[in-house]
Parts: sequence; C-alpha cells; structure tokens
Amino acid sequence: MSYCLYCEERISKTISWGTLFILEADKYSCDKCVQTFQAIEDKYCQFCYKRCEQECCEDCYKWKAIYDGNDPLYKNISIYYYNDKMKDIISRWKYRGDYMLGNLFKQKFQTVFREKFSDMNKNISIVPIPLSKERLYERNFNQAAQLASFVTPNISNILERTHTEKQSKKSRKERLMSKNPFILTEKVQTDVILIDDIYTTGQTVRHAASLLKQSGCANIYAFTLVRG
Repeated sequence: MSYCLYCEERISKTISWGTLFILEADKYSCDKCVQTFQAIEDKYCQFCYKRCEQECCEDCYKWKAIYDGNDPLYKNISIYYYNDKMKDIISRWKYRGDYMLGNLFKQKFQTVFREKFSDMNKNISIVPIPLSKERLYERNFNQAAQLASFVTPNISNILERTHTEKQSKKSRKERLMSKNPFILTEKVQTDVILIDDIYTTGQTVRHAASLLKQSGCANIYAFTLVRG
C-alpha cells in the first residue's frame, strides 16, 4: 500500500487477472491530484509551449529579433501549466527541501521525454540547469538535476552558476535584463537538451544555450516541467 506524496491519501491499485502478474511502476500520486495537474495539450506556441492560438507567440518573435533570427535555443518543450496546485507543489519541493515530492512527476517526465525526443540522435548531452553553490547549500539538492536523473543516468554537469538574486524575486523586466550567470566548464560538440523545472521568460535557458552555441553545439533544446 502506498500514499500520495502530496495529499497523503492512500493510493489504491486495481487488481485483476490481467494485472496480477504484471509489475507496475511505483505510483507517487493519487488520481485526484493528477487530475489537477494541467497538462499542455493544444493551442500552444510550437517554440516555447506558451498558451497561444498561433504557431509562434509574440515572446518568441521578440527572441528571434533580439538574436537577429539566430535564437540559440531551438525550442522549449514543457509538460504542465503553472496553475495554483503546481505553484504549491513546486514551492514545497524547491524551497522547503521536499526532495521526494519531485517523484510526483517522474513517470510523466519520462513518458513525455520519450515521446518528444525518441527520434533524436542518441549522441546527445542531457544538461541540467545548475544552482549556485550558495543556493545548493540552502536547498540541499538541485531540482533540475533530479528531473534529469529521471531520463538518464549519464548527466552532463558542464555548467556552473555564479550566485545571484533568486529568479522568483525578480520582475519580468529584471529577468530579461539579467547578465549571463553561467560558466561553461567543458566544451561539447553534441546536441544538448537543457533540463529545468520552470520556463518563464526563457532568459535562463537562453543564457545557457548561448554559451553552448558558442562552444560548437548545433542544436540546443530545453525540456522543462512547467510553462510559467
């Protein structure tokens, strides 16, 4: 018997002759909680997954203009919208150090990763967006690294981050004007998938993508849990 990591309700499993001898994957959330996660399924920007009626949203047009048509980030793929339930879960997970809560997203993160990236060249690097040493000390774990571990045991920790004010404390304008906080510690020639928990303005992943592009990466994607 297992319990939902979020609401602590008992998770019941349906037993039948068809499932009796099949080893099911561990369930970390009850059906009631899963139904409150708002998955991104239709009417979204094809480049950043923002809710949008058009193929390309206004934000992405602006990014293309900023980079003169050479946006270092090929595209971002997100799984969920940032609703009130997701906001509360992420707050508990990241800021209150509830590492196990990240497992709520494990199965879905793996499934969507396979759906979206299965046709890509196997010679690809999975790079989690790092925390600064100070922030890592505060939280005891990096949520992006935890997400990355769901899809591969071979994580490429080739980025380091200098300590800055929390992104959640910055306004949209401040985020867009922020300096690049990353340092590339090792060059990679493969395509790269950047992993992070939330895509908000897109500035963070583009800071990382810019360094990777300069080092010789052809294509850089972002795979994020939530689209803010």
